[in-house]
Amino acid sequence: MNNVDYAGFWVRVGAALIDTVLLLVIVSPVMSLIYGQEYWVGEARAHGLWDIVLNYFFPAIAVILFWIYKSATPGKMVLKLKIVDATTGDKPSTGQLIGRYLGYYVSMLPFFLGIIWVGIDKRKQGWHDKLAGTIVVKSAE
Repeated sequence: MNNVDYAGFWVRVGAALIDTVLLLVIVSPVMSLIYGQEYWVGEARAHGLWDIVLNYFFPAIAVILFWIYKSATPGKMVLKLKIVDATTGDKPSTGQLIGRYLGYYVSMLPFFLGIIWVGIDKRKQGWHDKLAGTIVVKSAE
């Protein structure tokens, strides 16, 4: 792939921050309604089924669905970034995108080194991108 404008570390951090704030705006009020203010001051790691569903499953499903249908999360869309297949530049397969999501866990385990790798790699790929065969590019759309 020639003439590709790879999305670097800081613009991707910006996209992740937008996505995080958006998720907090959606999930936080629901958690307060379900569990009350004790949710925010308690020491428990998980407060119940809805805690796990809304904080783990919902974000995973939402992110993967955005990747499948839009090739980007809302944060990436705002910053005009998209995820593409690293070889062809086409839309990645659903399997690649699920693998990319799971690859985030691999990328985060050793002190976020796999995420930081985006700033080091010549194609701006994090470990999750390398594992899934994807790249994040700046989009003209």
